Amino acid sequence: MQSHISDARILERRTLAKDHRTLDALLRPGDSVLDVGCGTGAITVGVARRVGPSGLAVGIDRDPALLAIARKSHRLANLRFEQGDALDLGYAAYFDVVSASRVLQWISDPGKALRAMARAAKPGGTVVALDYNHARNCWTPEPPARFRKFYRAFLRWRSRNGWANDMGDRLAELCTESGLGEVQVRAEDETFTRGQAGFAAAAEVWTRVIVGIGPHIAGAGYLEARKLAEAEDAYREWAQESLETQTLSLRAATGRTAGRSTRGDGGSVQGSCRDLPGISEGKQSGH
Repeated sequence: MQSHISDARILERRTLAKDHRTLDALLRPGDSVLDVGCGTGAITVGVARRVGPSGLAVGIDRDPALLAIARKSHRLANLRFEQGDALDLGYAAYFDVVSASRVLQWISDPGKALRAMARAAKPGGTVVALDYNHARNCWTPEPPARFRKFYRAFLRWRSRNGWANDMGDRLAELCTESGLGEVQVRAEDETFTRGQAGFAAAAEVWTRVIVGIGPHIAGAGYLEARKLAEAEDAYREWAQESLETQTLSLRAATGRTAGRSTRGDGGSVQGSCRDLPGISEGKQSGH
């Protein structure tokens, strides 16, 4: 079960082309796409533009606050946002493509979520999962000891909640176990080097994690509150003055459901977002 609250400021910086390259590459005009764990809709709106007016993009998320941002910020005729549960999507054989980006890492039963995604895809449809391996993230030079202590506590806290720290490297196996075929995995590591556009924002992510998630880690007894503040100060100063390269390990897995695909022969949903099966206006079944 997912219980953390995502930071909208981190989510809003993301784009389809930059932050979900595998999905961007496989989309076609006219596709119907379900974006599971859409957050503020920053990637979902890119999907809607990519599939065009003859296609459809539906974003689903458990968090009403994030959905409120999505609905206010992104308004297109072929785009819709719904509140719902990644473990019980309420769709059957409906979408050409079903995607979850950086979502399964926060779910203790990712296989169940992938099976729900597979059920939501049409016969011959594509399921895409993108996620981190937090155990392989690295920084040059080595971060300060106080941040390293926080990061170890972060990994322990995640493991205690049943969330796999190596989710990115487990995606292929999970896709196969969920009944998907033609499973392929692609590296999409997020690497930023000082002087590169976006470096400061990428480095700031861990300050946001310390501030946003840190109190939960401290509350669960994995780190003293005093050590949390020390980690924030040490990391902020080091990131501003010393950090040269940050690489977050990220993998994208794709797989196909059984059956013949109808993509390209009139099987896609046309523009309107009305009358979607399984989820009615105002349905609330978040995690």
